[in-house]
Amino acid sequence: MTVPDTVTPVKNASNVWLKALRKGRFWITPDPYHNDDNIQIGREVKISCQVEATPAEELIFSWLKNGRALRSSERMVITQTDPDVAPGTTNLDIIDLKFTDFGTYTCVASLKNGGIPEISIDVNISSTTVPPSLTVPRGKSPLVVQETETVELQCLVSGKPKPIILWSHADREAPMPDGSMQMESYDGILRIVNVSRDMSGTYRCQTSQYNGFNVKPREAVIELIVQYPPAVEPTYTELRQGLGRAFTMNCRVLRAHPSRVLKYEWKLGSRLLTMGQLDTRDDTEYHVRALNREGYGAYTCDISNEAGAGRCTFHVTGKAFAPEFYYDTYSALWQNKPRVYGFKLQWTQMNPSAVDRIMAYRLGIKQTGQQRWWEQEIPMEGTIQKGELITYNLTELVKPEAYQVRLTPITRFGEGDSTERIIRYSAPVNPHWSKFHCGFEEEALCMFTQDKSEEFDWTRHSAAIRDTKYTPNTGPSSDRSGSKQGYYMYIETSRPRQERDRARLLTPLFSVVPKKPYGNVANTPSYCFSLYYHMYGKHIGTLNVYLRQKSQTGEDSLVWTLSGSQGDHWKQARVNIHPTSSFQMILEGIRGSGIEGDIAIDDVAIEEGECRDPPPNSNLRSLAPSAAKHIWKLCITLLLVLGGQRR
Repeated sequence: MTVPDTVTPVKNASNVWLKALRKGRFWITPDPYHNDDNIQIGREVKISCQVEATPAEELIFSWLKNGRALRSSERMVITQTDPDVAPGTTNLDIIDLKFTDFGTYTCVASLKNGGIPEISIDVNISSTTVPPSLTVPRGKSPLVVQETETVELQCLVSGKPKPIILWSHADREAPMPDGSMQMESYDGILRIVNVSRDMSGTYRCQTSQYNGFNVKPREAVIELIVQYPPAVEPTYTELRQGLGRAFTMNCRVLRAHPSRVLKYEWKLGSRLLTMGQLDTRDDTEYHVRALNREGYGAYTCDISNEAGAGRCTFHVTGKAFAPEFYYDTYSALWQNKPRVYGFKLQWTQMNPSAVDRIMAYRLGIKQTGQQRWWEQEIPMEGTIQKGELITYNLTELVKPEAYQVRLTPITRFGEGDSTERIIRYSAPVNPHWSKFHCGFEEEALCMFTQDKSEEFDWTRHSAAIRDTKYTPNTGPSSDRSGSKQGYYMYIETSRPRQERDRARLLTPLFSVVPKKPYGNVANTPSYCFSLYYHMYGKHIGTLNVYLRQKSQTGEDSLVWTLSGSQGDHWKQARVNIHPTSSFQMILEGIRGSGIEGDIAIDDVAIEEGECRDPPPNSNLRSLAPSAAKHIWKLCITLLLVLGGQRR
């Protein structure tokens, strides 16, 4: 008999030691000098007792016979393993076993300083003490169960005393259900809950030396067969088909146990189509010769055995696939009115031939953040080909709102899958203009943006709202047209501005359209950039114009510059630019040495083609020849040279 494990924490000042006695076991070893598994009168027999102790050095053993203390003698030899060796073991050797030696021997384990209950183990030595035998009950092997069930594997053990039974896999090296390589059983039963298919195989039960005879283990094997439903493919697939078409569906068995004989049933919804059994094949097919409207829906194929069924599902639909928006449309956004813009919506149709001809698209559009959708149909003539690019222009979109667009194909089956995208108002890319112009009359500034990396910003201003604290002797008294109500942009050079402080204003981004699709440098288009400037005051600094290109890796190219006071009136500057990729212009104002240095700009324009009759400007800083007619004909090479003059 084994007393339960005992564990007690012991405190001393700030330290805590854990004292414990656990795993008390014994075994009986017949005479080691004779090849005999039984206990016999006149021969030696050894009783071993083992306990795990914490701390190990405090473990002590004592022996009793029939409740009376035993001391080591010539015939009763008591030994104990080194205290440093864990677990601790004590042996009682009975030399020349006599009839009077039969009885109950008790091994008592305790700790020197006490503090926890001791463990005692009783071992009976008598004429009825016999080694174990192991058998499998009739009808318990092989065991056939179905997946997810609970199964009990049983080995009958006889003998006195009855040993612990060890369970393991006999056909492979694999962990047992609890993760260990061996599981213990005191009653000879191995219980497996929620059995799975990978638990099929041969299991070994064998006697342990613990709580029994220390002899060659007895063992037996049990075969476990786990049945499970067929695993099939595809478990789910969608088939897009047009009316009148023929097609075939195939359901295949991957694995099953038992794998024969398998039965199958094909259904459309709840309606049985066909049934049968798979004798030699691992798959079954169902053919639709000509699809009609009643033929759309969910087709199922159930393949079953004794353990259950696996199902293939085929969802047959006439819905068209979703269209795919084309996001690389050249000049998709344009503006031809002050308050609205247009957008060129383009898309392709995914697998248009998979279903019936697409007759129309339902277009839905709404402002982002709103609930209400506006819908209309876009009719389609003819058959859409795979990869064909379809275009539809959206107009009257309110600036600067963003819109959510939804597109749904329609066939005679009905609506197909929808797709959505967001359209955002952004800088116009090559809008339909013959001349881009901005007079800064609206707060939106024609999509100009401030460079926040510089010391200060350009300011939108009108002479009509100028207060009495303005700096005299600098700045314009009206916009370029002479109107005091008109607006312009200027740099305010009063305090806290300091000399060399910069403000930069960036135009929208524009794309370059080559004159020929595959043109070379000679075919690069020309644009005329122009602006009106007002530079009046004794502390006027510098006004610079830079060209920034998307493909450019270095610094921005300086294309025009002017410094110093130019008088109290507006003047126009024009310059030819030759960008090779998407570009924008940068207008940079640099403060001079004092507060009388306001610089203003107005009526900024970009026009396709070379500048016509450019006004002379003796202050243009460049490396071109001094003749005025050459100053304004800035070629690509000159632009690159001027780019090196930027700060």
